Amino acid sequence: MIDEKLLEILVCPLTRDKLRLEGDKLVNTKWPIKYPIRNGIPVMLIEEAELPEGMTIEQIQAQIASPP
Repeated sequence: MIDEKLLEILVCPLTRDKLRLEGDKLVNTKWPIKYPIRNGIPVMLIEEAELPEGMTIEQIQAQIASPP
């Protein structure tokens, strides 16, 4: 569905972490953030991402900015 070379260079636009392919989604390797693939095209918009339940983009950004 996604070319392996493309998958190697794609990163999460929110965290800059690598992504892996899981079904019809690209999944962040460090955070439970998922990006849809529609008609074979990755939708890499933060606004389209599936975030962890109960979390907002701002909360994730705050955690990235100040890790434990």
